[in-house]
Amino acid sequence: MGLIKETAVINKPAVITDKDKEELRNRITRDKKEMVLHASFYSTPKCWGQQQKPCVPRDFGESSFVCVCNSSYCDDLPPPTLPPEGQYLLYTSDRAENRFYATQDFFAGREAGPWSRSVDLTLDVDQQYQSVMGWGGAFTDATSLNILSLSPPAQDLLLRSYFSSSGLEYNLGRINMGGCDFSWRTYTYADTEGDVELETFELQPEDLEYKIPVIHRALSMSPVPLKLFASPWTAPPWMKTNNDYHGYGQLLPEMYQPWANYFVKFLQSYAAQNLSMWGLTTQNEPLDGYIPGFTFNCMGWTAAQQRQWVAENLGPTLEAAGYGDVILMILDDQRINLPDWPIEVLANSTASQYVDGIALHWYVDQYVDPKRLNQTHNLFPEYFMLNTEACEGTGPLETNVVLGSWERLENYAYDIITDMNHWVTGWVDWNLALDMTGGPNWADFNTDSPIIVNQETDEFYKNPMFYAMGHFSKFVKEGAVRVGLTGHGSQPSALDYTAFLNPDGTKAIVILNRSDEEVMMTVGVSDRGTLALTIGPRSLHTALFA
Repeated sequence: MGLIKETAVINKPAVITDKDKEELRNRITRDKKEMVLHASFYSTPKCWGQQQKPCVPRDFGESSFVCVCNSSYCDDLPPPTLPPEGQYLLYTSDRAENRFYATQDFFAGREAGPWSRSVDLTLDVDQQYQSVMGWGGAFTDATSLNILSLSPPAQDLLLRSYFSSSGLEYNLGRINMGGCDFSWRTYTYADTEGDVELETFELQPEDLEYKIPVIHRALSMSPVPLKLFASPWTAPPWMKTNNDYHGYGQLLPEMYQPWANYFVKFLQSYAAQNLSMWGLTTQNEPLDGYIPGFTFNCMGWTAAQQRQWVAENLGPTLEAAGYGDVILMILDDQRINLPDWPIEVLANSTASQYVDGIALHWYVDQYVDPKRLNQTHNLFPEYFMLNTEACEGTGPLETNVVLGSWERLENYAYDIITDMNHWVTGWVDWNLALDMTGGPNWADFNTDSPIIVNQETDEFYKNPMFYAMGHFSKFVKEGAVRVGLTGHGSQPSALDYTAFLNPDGTKAIVILNRSDEEVMMTVGVSDRGTLALTIGPRSLHTALFA
């Protein structure tokens, strides 16, 4: 692996085709980059701007490649240095060869001159929509175990890749409250039968030895405060109708108040570990517990049941315990439940006073019109919507881990752009890191992740999905506002875009091309001129300028 190979002179074909030449160029380029991983020093090519360390690619035979990191080297992306007024930065990732490839160019005049364009856009920063809450991923039991399976230097580089100023700068982190499917066993914090007073409530080794230490290290690296929020998968089995962690089962009505008290116990226990929660969700995927034979941790709720519990138990209990300022999100399930679920819960004036937002998962988004997001926003504009979970490799016919899948980057980026263009305020990924099989997962429901850990070689691999997240999280800051980006005339169906105004006044435009065709694009910017861009096939871009 990785070293440039000598070109054989025997058995040379009589004619070298253009395809042969292109394959050779690509191989040499990738081999040269991979040599960096084994070099004793690193020399950053000029084309990589901003002094960033480039990706060291490795091809696993999929549609694109991963970037390889180990205990001594990992690609990064330092904070961009904005060019003078009249110029812009463009960061490009594509299927063929680039990850965060940085270039700098000038705005063209108001007319694009000789450009023969197929797409013409106009940026309007005065047309403003929702504010951005941020971007992040989940500190699951599996994530923490995988990170800690690496050598300490590699652990640091992995966490820096997500949370440092030279990484993606995540500002949101989700935590499983008790066990979830991405645990290696089933558990809650009060598994003693009949303990309604929760006298045996205690954090588990998964918290104390894995998640909490990893979260503290992420916090120490982050240039911004990290907003943590927790989600429960199930109450203790003895509180449920089926006396089990999974399957068809709901919370017993007489356990509504003990379950609310459980939330307070969790907040207090994490506070004792110097971790304060920014937010909570009421239940991970509440409909799962109404599916007979559901295979991993779950607990069923209807919207009416959730409304009653929030109004009569959880809301008042949090407030009485001094946690009234903790953000509370309802639903935490699929877009298909909109707008009916929020209508059922928020139409109740008592319940609605305790709720701040609506949490969403992405797993059926491709089948559900995003107009449901607009409808929900129009009905409840004072309540934010936040995507709180997404991952690839969940379908019955899908491979769990696909190292180098470009299609999975496109799925991430397309869903983020669609969500943001329909009033969603941010996007939180699922597991930050999984092993080579997409686990561990006690229920054998393994999936993919933006980072895959190879414990045997002390390496980790950044899948294309990692860069999909970074094209947003690195350049679209908390507090940014989505602004108008309008296309004129017919638009290619595989071209997607969105734009933001950051709190410091910088503008970020994200463009995804899912087609195999190159697209010429102009973006008219008031008082600046025109961005004249060549959007290559199967590529993702972020333009940044003052």
